[in-house]
Amino acid sequence: MSNSADSPDQDTRRARPFRWRPVRLLTAAVFALAGLIFATSFNTAKGTNIRTDASMLRLSDLIQERSRKNGDLEKSNGALRDDVDALTGRDQGRSKAEQARLDALEKAAGTQRVKGEALTVTLTDAPPDATAKIPGYPEPQANDLVIHQQDLQAVVNALWLGGAKGIRVMDQRLISTSAVRCVGNTLILQGRVYSPPYKVTAVGDPGKLKKALTASPEIQNYMQYVNAYGLGWKVDDHGAMTLPGYSGTVDLHHAEPVE
Repeated sequence: MSNSADSPDQDTRRARPFRWRPVRLLTAAVFALAGLIFATSFNTAKGTNIRTDASMLRLSDLIQERSRKNGDLEKSNGALRDDVDALTGRDQGRSKAEQARLDALEKAAGTQRVKGEALTVTLTDAPPDATAKIPGYPEPQANDLVIHQQDLQAVVNALWLGGAKGIRVMDQRLISTSAVRCVGNTLILQGRVYSPPYKVTAVGDPGKLKKALTASPEIQNYMQYVNAYGLGWKVDDHGAMTLPGYSGTVDLHHAEPVE
């Protein structure tokens, strides 16, 4: 055998194909992923700072910001509506009977101010560390200590049944399309968000309004939680008071005639 001939081990090493080691594969994948992230970030930013203040806000902060903007837009819309009414002349071309009918419809729709004796119902959450105040009642769960949607709806419905001429929840006048909805521990009303305490103000005969509140089965159930766990309930008389008209949009997306 010639000394210059390759050994069997050398032939085997040359013939064996190159194999990637797991460590090399992992390293290559990491660099490839990093490159993809850098490229995506560059294309998204386009030379700007993608860490804007809005993106760093919590969801609750964004909701409150939108709620404030909706409130400002409602005020602006109400002011513009008053300007349009003043410029066009609301009674122009109408008979007294037609104008009276229009005024009655606007009053029923809640877009006009309403004045009279009023009262306010205030509902508040119980203290988070509240315990049962009455023997025989179980210790409260978290849901027992907060105001729920049905509690607010019960107050509003009772006041309507008591002959309320107009109702305001927080700082918004209710109309026929208003929906009192709660998500978690917040009230969402006509595009705006509120936290407790919740105030419901009604214009009408105070005696009849209070009687309707007392007679409501839903409120009677709520009062059990007031007495047992300390949920807030307060009714205040105001005397003469004026509720502003609803200033938001009244356009309907869907409606059906009443049979």
